[in-house]
Parts: sequence; structure tokens; C-alpha cells
Amino acid sequence: METYSTVKGQILLPAALRKKYGIIEGTKITILDHGDEIILRPVTRERIKKLRGSLKGSGALEVLMEEREKDKQKGK
Repeated sequence: METYSTVKGQILLPAALRKKYGIIEGTKITILDHGDEIILRPVTRERIKKLRGSLKGSGALEVLMEEREKDKQKGK
């Protein structure tokens, strides 16, 4: 599939892809820059449901809490 960007840098996603990935008006889309390619990932309810529990046991909560504590210390 191919599309073009507008003068404002907007792109049109073909209807088939919008339907396939559940993209509707206002859907948040994450943009990843991988050097020679750009990846667009829609943030939909289905995607969030699939991610639930994926970080369990990884220590991510501890890292988050440490980062928040550091941010608090910087703000003083």
C-alpha cells in the first residue's frame, strides 16, 4: 500500500488498514523511529488488553517508583 503526506505532514491511512486495526477518529498512535523506517502503532483497547500483565515479574514497578522518587528529589 502507498499513501502521500500533505503540506502539513499529515498522512492518510487507507480504510482497509483503519478497519483492520480498529482505528477511529481520535485513536492515539505511537510513532517509532527505527533508523530507516517509521512504525505506526495504534493504541486501542484491544492492544492495551493484550499488554496487561506483560511486565509482571520484570521489576518494572520498582524502576518506575525509583524514577518517580528521583523526580521528586529534583523538584525540591
